[in-house]
Amino acid sequence: MTDSLNNQTNGAIAPAQDSPLLIASLFETAMALGSRNEILLADRSRYSYAMFGERVHRLAHALAGLGLKPGQTVGVMDWDTPRYLECFFGVPMMGAVLHTINVRLSPEQILYTINHAEDDIILVNNEFLPILEQIWERVDAGKILVLLSDVTITATTTLPIAGEYEALLAEAAPRFDFPNVSEHSRATTFYTTGTTGLPKGVYFSHRQLVMHTLSTRAALAGEGQGRFNASDIYMPVTPMFHVHAWGLPYVATTMGVKQVYPGRYQPDVLLDLIQREGVTFSHCVPTILQMILGAAQKREARLDGWTVIIGGSALQAALCKQALDVGIDVFTGYGMSETCPILTLAQLQPQMRDWDIERQIEVRCKTGRPIPLVHLRIVDAEMNDVPHDGVAQGEVVVRAPWLTRGYLKDPTNSRNLWAGGWLHTGDIAVIDTDGYLRITDRLKDVIKSGGEWVSSLDVEDMILRHPAVAEAAVIGVPDLKWAERPMAIVVLKPGQTASADDIRAHLRDFASRGLMSHYAIPEQVKFVEQLPKTSVGKLNKRSLRATYIV
Repeated sequence: MTDSLNNQTNGAIAPAQDSPLLIASLFETAMALGSRNEILLADRSRYSYAMFGERVHRLAHALAGLGLKPGQTVGVMDWDTPRYLECFFGVPMMGAVLHTINVRLSPEQILYTINHAEDDIILVNNEFLPILEQIWERVDAGKILVLLSDVTITATTTLPIAGEYEALLAEAAPRFDFPNVSEHSRATTFYTTGTTGLPKGVYFSHRQLVMHTLSTRAALAGEGQGRFNASDIYMPVTPMFHVHAWGLPYVATTMGVKQVYPGRYQPDVLLDLIQREGVTFSHCVPTILQMILGAAQKREARLDGWTVIIGGSALQAALCKQALDVGIDVFTGYGMSETCPILTLAQLQPQMRDWDIERQIEVRCKTGRPIPLVHLRIVDAEMNDVPHDGVAQGEVVVRAPWLTRGYLKDPTNSRNLWAGGWLHTGDIAVIDTDGYLRITDRLKDVIKSGGEWVSSLDVEDMILRHPAVAEAAVIGVPDLKWAERPMAIVVLKPGQTASADDIRAHLRDFASRGLMSHYAIPEQVKFVEQLPKTSVGKLNKRSLRATYIV
């Protein structure tokens, strides 16, 4: 049989053709389905997949008409809209690079990312024109602006607008001849919101995005808890500028599911869309979930049938319980900007689905098990593996086909990221005997007290179980005797009261039951009105350390 195959290969028949892994392949898959589902923007527009496909072609024509060439970059400043989804496909399919601009950064950081990414065309929502007006004199010359608008009122601006998105699409031809591109060519760029220094640009190729899409789809497919299938209705509640909204819009489009884009995040609007459009699958950070649960509580509404992946920050047990109580199938996903992002999902194994709620919550709040093609380790400082016993801690290092190759124009940090041939996440974790990863802290946030590691995340979780506490952060502060001690910064629920002694007594109860160490109980407990957050809703511990460590 082998000789026969070799003879066919070496004979006169036409040679087989390799199919590169391209964004265009995902697009063609979606178009071939002939889906009758809709893609909609809140209550402002809705259209078919066939119309979506035509709009992607028209977008490419419009951008080409503005002079965009393969290898150039298109920046986008928008809320979560179908326009953004069109850019997810149309821009890379032209051989250009999509730069998803983080509109929640400061104007100075946005200026830096626009110039550093060398954007050639910027699509800007009229709500963000004031930001560009503020920095425009320092933006590198030659950039072309296209206005994105959800209102009929013409925006007034001093900026040189080349055209309006919908008008340009209306004038463009409905078919575009997309060029052949290499699967290794850069498709997207965006910037991390690190707590130190300037934002760092990460980038992904066509091949990496396709591999991430296929692996994520495989991990979420099937029956049971934590699944995403063709009958679902999808709504992202993670910004599309942040790691491609975790890559789920690519997954949703290739499946042909109904997609609901909310525009700007407003809790009541999000709740209305979930209920009116029958949304069954989303993903968000804990802060957004808390907001939606608050809106639901005011209406005494349930959210049965809604599956939600939580990422960006730890899913705390109290929030998980609150979500489960109103019918949400909630669980954790893990990754980072540099990993495209999904590495693990905390789905329940079949034998766990009959467990009591407390045991389920423990699993759902873990960081999860690796999705297909992810090779994940926890290692010590010498890159030796540590035991998978749920106790031994190490840094998470990883390999997968879709990890960024480095930071844009930053060889030093790129080498550090990939030291030893593994991508270093900077997260400290344990892995249990069932293969579930649990992040215990960031390497830069871990508290070393009297020679023992204190997990700030674990202490935060215990504090959040106090009925009066809405939010909590724990940081390490200098101590003459112990080198460092944990300090708790707490936000109370409206109308609730608690003292520092109450919080410590609450934690001592956990320690007496062996659920935390006595040395992890903070002597200092501060109460504040709100905690500082990064642009993507994570706790900004750098800001807290700057405030409380003198």
